[in-house]
Amino acid sequence: MTALGFLYPGHSGEDDYPRIEQLLGSDIRVDLVHTDIGEDAHRVDALLEMGSPRRLEAGVAELRLAGADAVVWACTSGSFVHGWDGAHEQVRALARAAGLPASSTSFAFVHAAKEIGARRVSIGATYPDDVARLFADFLGAAGIGVSDVVSSGIITAAEVGTWTEDEVLALARAADRPDAEAVFLPDTALRTVAHIPALEKELGKPVLTANQVTVWEGLRLADRRVNAPELGALFTREPLVQV
Repeated sequence: MTALGFLYPGHSGEDDYPRIEQLLGSDIRVDLVHTDIGEDAHRVDALLEMGSPRRLEAGVAELRLAGADAVVWACTSGSFVHGWDGAHEQVRALARAAGLPASSTSFAFVHAAKEIGARRVSIGATYPDDVARLFADFLGAAGIGVSDVVSSGIITAAEVGTWTEDEVLALARAADRPDAEAVFLPDTALRTVAHIPALEKELGKPVLTANQVTVWEGLRLADRRVNAPELGALFTREPLVQV
């Protein structure tokens, strides 16, 4: 049994996680601990506080007791807003507190892009434009080109959590660009897992979404690969062959 631990901010799109667990198979467990987000706002000062060490470390003990093999901070904006170096320090602090391999959704996007060979992407963000641009800067620091950033200007995760499939599809379509090798939808408050096959069929390219890549990152940290086509192109890579 592989147990994956996730620190999820508040309550919005967290039902993506049991859905992913169901699609992964019976020997993988997805454990979710909700962190206190403070103010629900896609605003830089609020996001910095949301991802502060004291808020993340409060949920670590529960994941350790659950027997997690790795822990991921399941928040994109609450990680990339710290910048490339700050996000690394955030993850190092989380790893020290948990005594486990650790990462965050922002780094999950970087590693997932490399996994599918996407060197240039476009971004469909629910966030206000200034916050969305910080994600583009984060990807740029990782050497990933960004064709365009489309922002929806939504302030709260609570509102994002009400989005329908049609709204998710519309955002992905608006963000897609001919030179982008993948489309990124970076908000973990956005329910996307049920829509990934339709998104990829519509756009004809990989679509990486926040909750999807977060769980994939947990598997990567635990040295697991799972073939799960319903979770999109990212989950159809060939398993590593041990030589």
